[in-house]
Amino acid sequence: MIEVKNITKKYGDTVVVDDINFEVNDHEIVGFLGPNGAGKSTTMNMITGFIEPTKGKIIVNGFDISKSPIKAKKQIGYMPESVPLYNDLTVKEFISYMADLRRVKNNKKEEVKKIMEQTGLTNVQNKLIKNISRGYKQRVSLAGALIGSPDVLILDEPTVGLDPKQIAEIRALIKELGKNHTVILSSHILSEVSQICERVIIINKGKILAVDTPENLENKTKEDNSIIVTVEDKKSNMKNIDKKLKGVKSIKLIKDNQDGTMQYMISADKDVDIRKSVFEVLPKEDITIFELKKTENTLEDAFLQIIDAKESEIKAIEDKKEKQKAKRAQEIEKMDKKERKQAIKQDRKKEKQEKEELIEKEWEKDREIEEAEKAEKKKIREIKKELKKKHKNKNEKEEKAEVKTEAKSESKLEIKAEEKTDLEAKAETKTDKKQENNSNKMNDNKKNTKVENKNKPKNKQGNKTNNSSQKKNNSNQNKNNNKTKKEGGNK
Repeated sequence: MIEVKNITKKYGDTVVVDDINFEVNDHEIVGFLGPNGAGKSTTMNMITGFIEPTKGKIIVNGFDISKSPIKAKKQIGYMPESVPLYNDLTVKEFISYMADLRRVKNNKKEEVKKIMEQTGLTNVQNKLIKNISRGYKQRVSLAGALIGSPDVLILDEPTVGLDPKQIAEIRALIKELGKNHTVILSSHILSEVSQICERVIIINKGKILAVDTPENLENKTKEDNSIIVTVEDKKSNMKNIDKKLKGVKSIKLIKDNQDGTMQYMISADKDVDIRKSVFEVLPKEDITIFELKKTENTLEDAFLQIIDAKESEIKAIEDKKEKQKAKRAQEIEKMDKKERKQAIKQDRKKEKQEKEELIEKEWEKDREIEEAEKAEKKKIREIKKELKKKHKNKNEKEEKAEVKTEAKSESKLEIKAEEKTDLEAKAETKTDKKQENNSNKMNDNKKNTKVENKNKPKNKQGNKTNNSSQKKNNSNQNKNNNKTKKEGGNK
């Protein structure tokens, strides 16, 4: 993107470019038009950084051409009108040299080959530049601008000196380049500009007169609603036909053709489409229509009208000033010596005051521009701060989310561990209860045996028998215990 803001260029007291503003969008082809001495080449040289502006700012792809000239110039490929080339180099050597200047290191040979194919220079690549035609020299200059694939291309009269076939090829190439590059194209061939360019900037005497599409400029400068009709009128009824056609302003005979037909221009009001009524009315009046077409306003017509209108406006202002000066001079002549001196003194004081006011206005305007730039920089800083803040908050949120996920995972692990310990504890309690039950059963058996012994009779025989039976029981019990021990050992 190119931004030209309040650019002025002065050489002494001569103002070549006077406070101009315009923008060129990315991948847009813009035509830069104006008569000789209008300030076109000066403006283009300022955009490329070849000339420094007296006032104002030029930004190329975000880089200020005055503050960051190297970075800004890297974005630009420039083809000047004068075609400055090294005549003792071959075409290929010159393009390779331009590649070195633009610091093309990766795939330099392939880049040079591609550019030569694009510009149709492959057949003359080994010829010295001094031995090729002007058309080929123009192509070499264009190839020098294209090398390195710069984002912005500034082409000053790229088709000058080319034959019709070459012009068509270069036009097609520029259209293709517009898909990937921002192009500013200067040309005096207005039909070429209307075919290639999406927008047109018209400049004259250092001031921009119009910025619009070619179609809009053509429509805006269209004088009236007219058609050209070629007819055969044997009874000469065209003389009175204007009374029968609604909305017609005038009918003019343009020419008599050799085949007996006549060509007329019929002008109508702006909002009236006269063609339908012409087709309806003329045949009824024995007038045969051979051809009917609308008058077309070209970009050239629009350009001339805009330039003429501005020049006539400037001339009217200058004439008014001259008349005022002449009138004042006549008034002074009629005065006596003392009055004349006082009048001249007053006029000089007035001129001085006007100059001071003009300087004050310029200073005020410069101050407003500076304040606007400061406000813009402040706004950019605030936007950057907000973006940093958002980025910081985003990072904090992400960190918190990570901490939460980690905490959740840890809590899950803890819950699992607790569940495991609970299961183990339950298993231990089960085993303890089993052991308690077994021990309780043993104690109950012992108690029962004691109670039985107490309830038995205490006689000697009974005691003896009981003792003998008890001994037997004890011996049997001991045998059983030994057996269980052996079995447990074997197990």
